[in-house]
Amino acid sequence: MKFGIGQSVPRTEDPRLVTGAGRFTDDVDLPGQLHAAFLRSPHAHGVIRRLDVSAALAARGVHAVLTAEDLHELGPLPCRARITGADGEPAFIPERPVLARDRVRFVGEPLAAVIAETRAAAVAAAELIELEVDDLPPVVDLEAAAGPDAPRLHDDCPGNLCLRYENGDEAATARALASARHRVALDLVNNRVAPTPLEPRACVADYGEDGFLLYNPSQGAYAQQGVLARAILKVDAERVRVISGDTGGGFGIRGEVYPEACVCLFAARALGRPVKWRGDRSEMFLSDAHGRDNRTRCELGLDEDGRVVALAVDTLANLGAYCSAVGPLVPTVAGGRVVGTVYRIPTLHHRVRCLFTNVMPVSAYRGAGRPEACYVMERLMDAAAEQLGLAPDEIRRRNFVRPEDLPFTNHAGVTMHSGNFAGTLARALERADWAGFGGRAEGADGRWRGIGLGYYVESSGGGPEEEARVSVAADGTVEAVVGTYSHGQGHETAYAQILAEALEVDFHRIRIVQGDTAVVKFGGGTGGSRSSQMGGIAVRQAGQAVVRRGRDTAAALLQAAPERVCYQGGVYRLDDGPGEVTLEEVARAALDATFGGAPLAETFRYDRGGGYTFPNGCHVAEVAVDPDTGEIEVLRYTAVDDCGRVINPLLATGQVHGGVVQGLGQALLEHAVYDAYGQLVTGSFMDYAMPHAADMPDIDVGFHEVLEPTNELGVKGIGEGGACAAPHVVFNAVCDALRRGGIDRVRRERLQMPLTAEKVWRCLAAGG
Repeated sequence: MKFGIGQSVPRTEDPRLVTGAGRFTDDVDLPGQLHAAFLRSPHAHGVIRRLDVSAALAARGVHAVLTAEDLHELGPLPCRARITGADGEPAFIPERPVLARDRVRFVGEPLAAVIAETRAAAVAAAELIELEVDDLPPVVDLEAAAGPDAPRLHDDCPGNLCLRYENGDEAATARALASARHRVALDLVNNRVAPTPLEPRACVADYGEDGFLLYNPSQGAYAQQGVLARAILKVDAERVRVISGDTGGGFGIRGEVYPEACVCLFAARALGRPVKWRGDRSEMFLSDAHGRDNRTRCELGLDEDGRVVALAVDTLANLGAYCSAVGPLVPTVAGGRVVGTVYRIPTLHHRVRCLFTNVMPVSAYRGAGRPEACYVMERLMDAAAEQLGLAPDEIRRRNFVRPEDLPFTNHAGVTMHSGNFAGTLARALERADWAGFGGRAEGADGRWRGIGLGYYVESSGGGPEEEARVSVAADGTVEAVVGTYSHGQGHETAYAQILAEALEVDFHRIRIVQGDTAVVKFGGGTGGSRSSQMGGIAVRQAGQAVVRRGRDTAAALLQAAPERVCYQGGVYRLDDGPGEVTLEEVARAALDATFGGAPLAETFRYDRGGGYTFPNGCHVAEVAVDPDTGEIEVLRYTAVDDCGRVINPLLATGQVHGGVVQGLGQALLEHAVYDAYGQLVTGSFMDYAMPHAADMPDIDVGFHEVLEPTNELGVKGIGEGGACAAPHVVFNAVCDALRRGGIDRVRRERLQMPLTAEKVWRCLAAGG
């Protein structure tokens, strides 16, 4: 079957995965392997006075106990986000050792590793390590961290300030706001979340004549190879092989290199045996990078017609105790690319102060700065609509970037080339039956109904070049080696569809290979919705190159000049006479010395040249609020997304569903909370409220395909959209319900995510 682009092909990965035939990292066991367990700091901030491992080392089955002193030859965990601040100075990037050295800076920071015969023995021995820490005052609150008397996390970092980022014209924005007919200001919290992929982290390390071997879930094995080899182990990249098998979720945090993998690699070399580690869920709450965690003061100025004249955004961004691989990039450059989103804004000023606190470092989390930027803009637009007496959809129509404005370069200097924002809004309102909400709002159960909409845009397709190698075997099997990495997106299916169309062959003859640096020699990995427009185009181009290369061999077999040979339906034919050979026959002939003696294969490396595409969409939510308890139910959710050409509608719909669920979780339930002493209060699923199926409505998904002119597939990406839209859409709907119930604007604007029943109940009770 020749499944191609645009068809809803079921995922070819699923039969293997749903029948238990998947192979995740914890399924890997190597002969003679040892097991690792880690002692983690119970202190948020302090000086290490004593770390006595003698009892642990003497325990039965223990082969080694490693501390920072043992790992002195390893490099620190790197931060790749080298950004210059508004003062012209580079961001302050503190050294982050693999294991804590001299000082601890967050609860959960690894201090020592026990390597033993069994996991149980390693865990038991870790409990025997004696630790003494002289506590230092922890800094947890963002505003306190920026205060003049705040304790320093890093001695040479005054004010705990990593970076002060600015964009736009502060003076011009202040003047425009001062003269604006209407001004709307909000204080917003984008709550800290724990990404919690379905599969907890694990790794298996080995060392031999060929160098290091690491099995590790990731979002790109090639990228992890480079960090581990050059930054940590300080060896040539060829001496480190990384294999990422099936991976149960990524969401950005799988792009990190974590201490546990570094320690296991070191131990495997030192002890001459493989070393395995598997984290439990409690460890993941403490040691997986968190996401979001911003506080923003924002203000919008509008003229008498409700058109925006100025925008000011001032954000405090919590980086945690250290910079993750991309920590400072997320709230500044990544989010800054879309500040102002899809609206025409004459002048703006965007300031972000990135601060260190004694909590887990944050990293990229689904959307990575763009959901935060969209949340600010869409909350402001709804507040402005209410203040001006305009409908939420009308104020957006008046301010959208119009099709005739495209290409449109925003204040961050990035250019959007395609989109029909008013058209996408209209489709969403129609699909959601926005006009009919009044009739549905007359519920008989005593709950207050509300409806909310929001628009999002995000930037995708960034990062390094992407590569694909396509080859055709003698039996006609097609193999594509790709540098991106699927951790749930369905690349095996989508790439096969693209390649089936390029080669005009049976979809089921195609095999996608990823995640092993012994085979994948280059690749930027998966993140930021880049796979279809980077990996997909590389696959397509490599496939087309294979067709061109095979033409000479086909011509020789047909005893004709190459220009007389055409290709259609997997067959080379003469354009002016009888005679044909199949792609399979050409691939078989290519292996003969007469025709070069090499496989029929081509490699293509695709480079967007540093540009981005801008997926966007309009979502609508309907909610019901119980005025007696504050409980919220999302009754309906409608999404219309413009991701350019849709490769596989079934897969794209699944991506929207996943993003929306994560966004709803952040809006209503999820919050990683530390107390004033830096202890993680929400360290298990008993305390951290992950959304259940019962919390979710049916999610109605539609697409508005506005093709992207800057790439040949016309794609933009879809993985982040739901997470960019759902938080503000649900929040706006809840505010609408409370407004209809008579709750004044001042009380509503005090609410912050997550909108738990208790928060809403307290809001209601405050006026009683």
